[in-house]
Amino acid sequence: MDETMPHQINAPSFKGTGIKMEQPFVNKYGVIIGDSKYSSENSPLENWSKETDPAIMSGDEWVHPTNDIGWNTSENHDLLESKRKPKAYPFMHPTIDVSRGSD
Repeated sequence: MDETMPHQINAPSFKGTGIKMEQPFVNKYGVIIGDSKYSSENSPLENWSKETDPAIMSGDEWVHPTNDIGWNTSENHDLLESKRKPKAYPFMHPTIDVSRGSD
């Protein structure tokens, strides 16, 4: 959806950052990561018991690179903003002061 995550209320836009939205993937446990449904038949969360070690859900295979709630933080919004090119205002050159010496 034009490099955004509209299903999350504070989701940032990746447009103009050089970061491309990635598709959901299935990790080694058969859990779909990044589909925004947060529920998967094979997920330890759906099959929790006293014997389940919470460490099973740690690591990069549980985090989607572009569809993760962590992108909703102000720090990550700032990170994305730093990757965007500065906007030029109408009748202005983005790197040269064209008004210099005109007054």
